[in-house]
Amino acid sequence: MGKIGSMHAQIYHDDLRCEIVAVCDAFSDKAEAAAQKYECGAFASVDEMLPGTSIDIVSVCTAGEENGGDHYEPTMALLNAGIAVLGEKPISNKIPEAREMVALAREKDLRYGINLNHRFTPAAERGRKWVDEGRLGELNIVNMTMWINNPKESPPHFHMRALHSHSIDVMRYFCGDVRRVQAFFKQGKGRQGWSNVQVNMLFESGVVGHLTGSYDAGPSYGLETLEVVGSDGRLVLRDACEHLEFYPRNSREVETHAYLGGMTNFGETFQSRIGRWIDQNVASVRPEEIDGSGAEALKAQLVIEAAIESWETGRVIDVAQD
Repeated sequence: MGKIGSMHAQIYHDDLRCEIVAVCDAFSDKAEAAAQKYECGAFASVDEMLPGTSIDIVSVCTAGEENGGDHYEPTMALLNAGIAVLGEKPISNKIPEAREMVALAREKDLRYGINLNHRFTPAAERGRKWVDEGRLGELNIVNMTMWINNPKESPPHFHMRALHSHSIDVMRYFCGDVRRVQAFFKQGKGRQGWSNVQVNMLFESGVVGHLTGSYDAGPSYGLETLEVVGSDGRLVLRDACEHLEFYPRNSREVETHAYLGGMTNFGETFQSRIGRWIDQNVASVRPEEIDGSGAEALKAQLVIEAAIESWETGRVIDVAQD
């Protein structure tokens, strides 16, 4: 029931299809405050919460080592209890644990999603439709920039592991699986960790991609920019949801869209993503049909670990398969 968990709770609370029946936090004051707000039970652990509580879906919003170290135990307990889980990103910084969570959800035939909210925007969906319709032609290049001002000092690869599950997921959303990775890292001024990165990628489709990321950029530079280039045109998606542009290869007639679907800023992507999670659970979609699934988050995490291995070994790394 920290900042992100509280955001999830409010979105569930505001949706007429949902009722919050329990909140859980190891810090009892946070759990009790939330329980009073939502008029529900308060618990200090998943094991304490499960007996006697009827639960359909749960958001797991734990933090931990590099913001991805504590999802494993509560997620495994919930999945073993037969409950669908929406986890926060990253799925886990420990690949064996990420694989176990995905495998258990598959074994139990349960819906398991991750809050990869950057792809859940009307602008991203419109751009993906253009790709699927062949408007860009054969895809050749994808470039992604994601940077924010985060002065927090942290373990060496906090920036790569905590932020770029989002950027890699967006790149995969448009271009598919990544086959090979080459990465270079740089420490920012006064930093102990690697706060800047450039990653080259080769996708299974043959598309070549590039990611630029930083924790040392200011808000005036914008949150993110995606560019997908094809044989017949290219699209540019700016700041997750705010602007979408199409540039035909052989024409100067640029098509521009702003704030598609009424989404005006990044903060609204949480409502969009969690709303889709609710939609898909209410509709009882098959677990393999979940948008932004645990399996997809695992694939993004495998790219992250390959990038770190590339920097540490000086080699181009084949991305492990899930």
